[in-house]
Amino acid sequence: MKLSYNLQIINIKDKELYSMLMGSDGGRTRMKIIDEILIKPCNANQLSKRLKLDYKTITYDLDIICSHRYMTREKFEKKTYYYPGDRLIKNLDEYIDIRKQIDNQ
Repeated sequence: MKLSYNLQIINIKDKELYSMLMGSDGGRTRMKIIDEILIKPCNANQLSKRLKLDYKTITYDLDIICSHRYMTREKFEKKTYYYPGDRLIKNLDEYIDIRKQIDNQ
């Protein structure tokens, strides 16, 4: 089920963020991942356990989020940890607006 909302209603300027979250079936999963990373940076395995989602689903969505530069990854020893990216921090208000719009549906 694709989610789609009018950009003018929630006044979104970062259309790429909106598209990544709302323009595909994986948008809700990506929002859950972003929410968790905003609370506490972690690796894909930790996210998989916290969200009770398949590891491959998590890594797939992490790759998408990172490719859009909303999240960064850093490797420590054998593990890769994910952190909110500068682009997400810059557009955090818009992310929150998108989140509220979905929560109200």
